[in-house]
Amino acid sequence: MRHVVVIGAGQAGSSCVAKLRNGGFEGRVTLIGAEPVPPYQRPPLSKAYLMGDMALERLFLRPEAFYAEHDIDLMMGVHVDAIDTAAQSISVQGKTMHYDDLVLTTGSEPRHLPASIGGDLDGVHVVRDLADVDAMAPRFVKDAKVLIVGGGYIGLEAASVAAKLGLRVTLVEMADRILQRVAAPETSDFFRDLHQEHGVDIREGVGLERLLGDGAVRGARLSDGAEVDADFVIVGVGIAPCTALAEVAGIEIDNGIKVDAQGRTSAPHVWAAGDCASFPYRGGRIRLESVPNAIDQSECVAENIMGGDKDYVAKPWFWSDQYDVKLQIAGLNTGYDRVITRRTDADSVAFWYFRGSELLAVDAMNDPRGFMVGKRLIEAGKSPDPAAISDPETDMKALLKL
Repeated sequence: MRHVVVIGAGQAGSSCVAKLRNGGFEGRVTLIGAEPVPPYQRPPLSKAYLMGDMALERLFLRPEAFYAEHDIDLMMGVHVDAIDTAAQSISVQGKTMHYDDLVLTTGSEPRHLPASIGGDLDGVHVVRDLADVDAMAPRFVKDAKVLIVGGGYIGLEAASVAAKLGLRVTLVEMADRILQRVAAPETSDFFRDLHQEHGVDIREGVGLERLLGDGAVRGARLSDGAEVDADFVIVGVGIAPCTALAEVAGIEIDNGIKVDAQGRTSAPHVWAAGDCASFPYRGGRIRLESVPNAIDQSECVAENIMGGDKDYVAKPWFWSDQYDVKLQIAGLNTGYDRVITRRTDADSVAFWYFRGSELLAVDAMNDPRGFMVGKRLIEAGKSPDPAAISDPETDMKALLKL
């Protein structure tokens, strides 16, 4: 009987095995996860779950019973030691398991501060999995002082939750502005103002020199010489793809596990999808860290395992929730040369990224219609007149008839 093994029980892994069964695959299916719980949603971890608004069971992508009901062998709390691509087998806790097809959905892991600057002190946290959030949750008490290192979306979302719960929040960003790597100055300005309105002390162009404390963190010294007190620290300085298993197995790595348009790695019968995989995109290669990509790419891989012969066509979109603002992002803004602002009311604004006359991306804050229209235009390869975008009288849906 044909056996498909999926390593990594996150959004991509769960989506892959579900697609196999829903697509009529009748062989063996095994899903292996390092965490002791069924696959769950990660985005609510640092928001609704941390705030106490979402119970653990509501995080689960599917009820645990789903896997047994669909004859999926779910192995939880299990680490894979090695992959032998020649023998088409993996080593799992001292035992050998053979596969006909292997799918790597190993995801990504947060970057940590080095121990040489205090990264190993008690009270220094990252935000990635359930254990991370459970460990820091007891520290979220009113008037506690938290230092957040990193002004990307992870850091800003953590700042939002902390401020809403009444903590005293300081956020430091080494770059000239928050969100510098991923967004235009207009979006940075919007979220800086939003956080400052909620009492967050944002310090840009300031790095972390070292954390202070004897055993447990008590503060930090910054690159400008200032010292700040902190009861605990949250580190949000980016993530890296989990490629160690693949790399040791001799599978080609290129900003993640390198796959072709259909999800195949350089090793026969080995596939990859989600945060850990880099794939062809518009003449280059990219790696997308998003829930929609994890779902769509892993489902494409499942179809191809069943003989679908289907190229994965990415449709990048993302979101972030901060306070009462929902940011929705369509497309990728790489290479933009101007930004068009469209404001429909006091609470809603969208920034449209253009390269020349080509629409690349949209950042929509509390503007679901702008996001929807922008996303559909980008996916269709259509670019509206920038003047029409900036005109508040423009009927957005009419732009879809271009």
